[in-house]
Amino acid sequence: MGSPIRILHVVVNMNRGGAETLIMNLYRNIDRSKVQFDFLTCKIGEFDSEIEKLGGKIFRIPYVSEVGHVKYIDSLDSFFTSHNEYKIVHSHLDKMSGFVLRSANKAGIPIKIAHSHSTKSQGNIFAKLYKWFAGKYILTNSTHLIACSEKSAQWMFKEKADQSIILKNAVDVRKFQYAVNQKDLIRKKLNIKPNTLVIGHVGRFDYPKNHRFLIKILNYIVNKNQDTVLLLIGDGKLKSTIEKKVRKLNLQDHVKFLGVRNDVDLLLHAMDVFVFPSIYEGLPVTLIEAQAAGLPCLVSDKVTKEVTMNSNSIEFLPLNNIKKWVDSIDDRRNKVFVKTNELRIFNEGYEISSVANSTQEMYLSVAR
Repeated sequence: MGSPIRILHVVVNMNRGGAETLIMNLYRNIDRSKVQFDFLTCKIGEFDSEIEKLGGKIFRIPYVSEVGHVKYIDSLDSFFTSHNEYKIVHSHLDKMSGFVLRSANKAGIPIKIAHSHSTKSQGNIFAKLYKWFAGKYILTNSTHLIACSEKSAQWMFKEKADQSIILKNAVDVRKFQYAVNQKDLIRKKLNIKPNTLVIGHVGRFDYPKNHRFLIKILNYIVNKNQDTVLLLIGDGKLKSTIEKKVRKLNLQDHVKFLGVRNDVDLLLHAMDVFVFPSIYEGLPVTLIEAQAAGLPCLVSDKVTKEVTMNSNSIEFLPLNNIKKWVDSIDDRRNKVFVKTNELRIFNEGYEISSVANSTQEMYLSVAR
């Protein structure tokens, strides 16, 4: 057997975000004797050491915010000119993928994949305008379009959305189901009593995740039930702002900032309800994980309904009515929900072994 085909994935860094988690889930489950992943990044990431153990190479160039537009484009051009041995470049930078794929195209790389993971650009008006400009190069320089949801495809690919492949944000279902009977043990490790109401959230501390709303919900609930804890898993630029908000409302004893974790599958089983009030999303992998763990989920109605695995356990709520969220947390805590079984997740296309296999076949097919 010959050497595996090497796919170059382009990301800002390989931290534990949704897109990066998907890539790693795929990477762990593909046949690496046939397909290998390499990475072009701009910053050190949480997954870097695992990538290298799995046989991947990591290249780094400076990000645009560090060196400016001209030097960033020069870095991309220079990289692809000197690494045009790659047949396939798979970019995960949403609209910023336009610049990446244009440079790859100039270097003669035959297969250029744009992957949409969101439904809106982040940043101030200037950042959004810059990303809009970058995005104009996507359709003219890509050969294949991928999105995590129909909504994400429509946002990034516009009139060509129907030509895109929907690649589901799949998870290892068994990993999130095996600890279902260990709730008290996991809580004990977190110093949480068995009967405490535990609200959970997984997500980076950034504007779209809407942590301010989570703290508002907690404040309402604590006024009625002091025996309540909010678990916040993740890190990000707004973490210190949220910590200040917690102190201002005197909620320090009711919030646990757990940081970036590699045991989310266990921590989910310490929760009574998973709350996800995002302002916008692509298709959040953490919601698939929470449903795989059998948690009741309260979700912003701004999130695509495509994330629903089990209509019995997920409820979509408006962000302009905090009372509904508070009432639903009370209501759902005392109900028993049917677990989202492995077959259901497989049939919906969110089981990782199946998705990894079809993704591997896609890479091998387009490379022939």
